[in-house]
Amino acid sequence: MEQTVEYAHATGTLSGIWLLVAIPLASAAVLLLLGKRADKWGHWLGVLAVAASFVLGLVFFISLAGLDADKRSAELSMWDFISVGGLHVDFGILFDPLSGVFVLLITGVGSLIHLYAVGYMEHDPGRRKFFGYFNLFVAAMLLLVLGNNYVMLYFGWEGVGLASYLLISFWYNRPSAATAGKKAFLMNRVGDAGLAVGIFLMFATLGTTQYQEVFNGLGSLSATTVLVLGILLLLGAAGKSGQFPLQAWLPDAMEGPTPVSALIHAATMVTAGVYLIARSNYIFSANSTLQIIVVSVGALTLLMGCIIGAAKDDIKRVLAWSTVSQIGYMFLGVGLGGGAYALAIIHLLAHGFFKANMFLGAGSVMHGMHDQVDIRRFGGLSKYMRWTWLTFMMGWLAIIGIFPFSGFFSKDPIIEAAYSRDDWTAWLFGTLALIGAALTAFYMTRLFVLTFHGPERYTEENKHPHESPFIMTIPLMLLALGSIVAGYLLSTSIPDWLEPVTGSGEGEPVMAKWLITTLTLALSIGGALFAWSLFRRGTALQEQPAGVVVTAARRNLYTDAFNEAVFERPGIYLTRALVYLDNKGIDGIVNGIAAGIGGSSGRLRRLQTGFVRSYALSMLTGAVLVVGAFLAIQLGWLA
Repeated sequence: MEQTVEYAHATGTLSGIWLLVAIPLASAAVLLLLGKRADKWGHWLGVLAVAASFVLGLVFFISLAGLDADKRSAELSMWDFISVGGLHVDFGILFDPLSGVFVLLITGVGSLIHLYAVGYMEHDPGRRKFFGYFNLFVAAMLLLVLGNNYVMLYFGWEGVGLASYLLISFWYNRPSAATAGKKAFLMNRVGDAGLAVGIFLMFATLGTTQYQEVFNGLGSLSATTVLVLGILLLLGAAGKSGQFPLQAWLPDAMEGPTPVSALIHAATMVTAGVYLIARSNYIFSANSTLQIIVVSVGALTLLMGCIIGAAKDDIKRVLAWSTVSQIGYMFLGVGLGGGAYALAIIHLLAHGFFKANMFLGAGSVMHGMHDQVDIRRFGGLSKYMRWTWLTFMMGWLAIIGIFPFSGFFSKDPIIEAAYSRDDWTAWLFGTLALIGAALTAFYMTRLFVLTFHGPERYTEENKHPHESPFIMTIPLMLLALGSIVAGYLLSTSIPDWLEPVTGSGEGEPVMAKWLITTLTLALSIGGALFAWSLFRRGTALQEQPAGVVVTAARRNLYTDAFNEAVFERPGIYLTRALVYLDNKGIDGIVNGIAAGIGGSSGRLRRLQTGFVRSYALSMLTGAVLVVGAFLAIQLGWLA
């Protein structure tokens, strides 16, 4: 399979694209190195750094749009990063239609989250350090999407993993936060190992890790090699994006401050896996088996996220499982290939708006309810938090796909594309995506109704709810606006914009398009009405005995128990066995030899008394023995 991928050298305005990464990285260095001297103004530096990157990204994006469609790329090779033997890796930046839209999402939504965090973290003594980590996270994510080769992507990949650990466990004095940060770091390492081995395989088979050279050289690889390479990349993508079987860390990441949850779950970290597959579309499109695997992972994960999210009572965990599910839709899209790559990116961008909106809305609710997170203890908040209620409603309508909100234009086309596969799997994956739409409407309506409507169910310490300050509600309003209009605007512009990178092509669905749209909308409305009928009067304030499905959902479909039984406990036992073998076996042998030599030398040392008479007696004894031996031989006593 021959590829013809070529990137243009960055010139003019676009030669400054390296500043996109440099500005937030420099801000992070200043905030972390100056220490307490930057406490009074450090948070504003953090906000301005990301906002500056957004402005620059917009300038570069407009410059790129002014070029012909087949020339919309700007590659900047800054220096030789690695040059060892046959391995040559540039420290380079690639700004093209795909990385361009990610830059705007990361810095645009990221700027609003940073602004919100100024108010949210106002009374936290570590606010300056928090913004340092925040900027470091943004810089690493920008490097991930802007690198011009897989090694540079991997550097950003690892930087995102480090920064996410620092942010999730920011309140490390809480055992739950420290554990969540460690869990996220370790589970991501599993996926990172897959990505690293995949990069090694690229170099071993193609002799390069540059995007352009890898894609152009795919024709020389066997189908098996392409399949293995794709699976390794998929493992890395599943780790960062919280997809099956590496999804367990994502809900636990809610232990970090709410702005962290919004940044990780909406605009940055969880989108990295989708970006990796979209960037590597030439690899995944080269093997149909590989595409089936990606689609299967996405379909399974989106259903798992819906089912588990419907049984959770923590407002942020419901949204976290919602993210798992929505990223599943994106994996479903990139697995379908062709024009569905663009559909997945459209949903990713729209999701960045409405999910950030809802996460920050959840933080606003917690702010007004003294950090209460149990939706069973809310109710009637629409009377006290009008702006939070209104903006959250926009996100709710967007995620369940009600016309004309953004989810209708971003999620529904993926369902349509699933029905457009050219074999029997069209019915399977299309139907699973439809079921996911109905379940999404159910659990998100449950969340919305129990939080903002129905009877008040407050505890004594949070019986005086109040609206958040203006600095927190402004980002909510802007994100709510995106939740309304982003889907339509993106769906009419992004497919043509991304075509030079992701390609195009769309099959004919097995059902009429209007019928698929009608079914999706009807199921979404039906799921929402069913949830409204169940929860409009509130819910039980204590966990009640439940059936098999609800019990399994409350326990995350036993995935944590499975990981503990199959991986964690055997790993602990293996570690203990190896420690015992090391202490008693290897160390025992080494220590035994040392003790034997030490004991023998101690005994031999006793012969060295320092007395001349002892040495004379020894010499006499030796001489007598030698003479006696000679006499014995001469007399024939010793034959």
